[in-house]
Amino acid sequence: MNHQGKPPQDNLTEIIEFVLLGFADMPHLQWLLFGLFLIIYIIILMSNGTIFLITKMDPALQSPMYFFLANFSFLEICYVSTTLPRMLINIGTRRRRIPLVACATQMSFFLLFGGIECLLLAVTAYDRYEAICNPLHYPLVMNHRVCIQLVTGCWTIGIPLTIGQTYQTFSLPFCGSKLINHFFCDIPPILKLTCGDTFVNEMLVYVVAVLFAVVPFLLILGSYSKIISIILKLPSATSQAKAFSTCSSHLMVVVLFFGSGIIAYLRPNTRHSEGTDKMLSLFYTILTPMFNPIIYNLRNKNVIMALRKLLCK
Repeated sequence: MNHQGKPPQDNLTEIIEFVLLGFADMPHLQWLLFGLFLIIYIIILMSNGTIFLITKMDPALQSPMYFFLANFSFLEICYVSTTLPRMLINIGTRRRRIPLVACATQMSFFLLFGGIECLLLAVTAYDRYEAICNPLHYPLVMNHRVCIQLVTGCWTIGIPLTIGQTYQTFSLPFCGSKLINHFFCDIPPILKLTCGDTFVNEMLVYVVAVLFAVVPFLLILGSYSKIISIILKLPSATSQAKAFSTCSSHLMVVVLFFGSGIIAYLRPNTRHSEGTDKMLSLFYTILTPMFNPIIYNLRNKNVIMALRKLLCK
């Protein structure tokens, strides 16, 4: 992002809608992309919906870990539903217009759910840290009341920041162009269409990215480093291999989600490429939500058993 080189103020335009270019630069692949993204969306809805359902219905899945995973599955459905349905409509109809109010609404919910996901991933890692590193105190530390407070905090703490950041972005004056070279309304491509000084907006993006992405990411790495140190002390090589397999798969998803998001929002403007930005966005908006149910749940024996019981009914 860059607050210099903006068009002069006399080019101001009252914009009531934008055009999401998305993947318009690949006209021959539109129906292939539509089919691919539709399949991914269905997979995300069905896998996360199933996991949310069985964690609520099965008595064996009522521990804090599954409480957090149920919230995480519900969150993933909300998160992808802010971007994928609009993208599918744009690709399918070739009508890429989005009203300003709809664009601001999409940005608000995307930022909100993205921030919640970062915090919830950190809370889930903390839960695993307490369960493995402090097993005797775990039932007391992670009681039902604490779990509800942690989840409530994740869902509410980012609301004022999200509303404020969206308002500050869309209160800026816009220049002549209304073409957003992205597949959803995000802050960096929107700021490129504004006139005047955007320094405050850019600094706010950096601050929020550090608070909601970098800090949770470091906390997750710290939790897993402690967990790995405990795993190394396990007497059985089989137990070590099993625990490492689970931790490595979790860390892989975390690094993919946080890494792509941090690079997209914190790298210098001189290194920004619109094509690269879209590719990075695909990782943290679509690909990781598709992999998360497999990594966090479908490799879990208790979840598999509950799923089998549900299917046999």
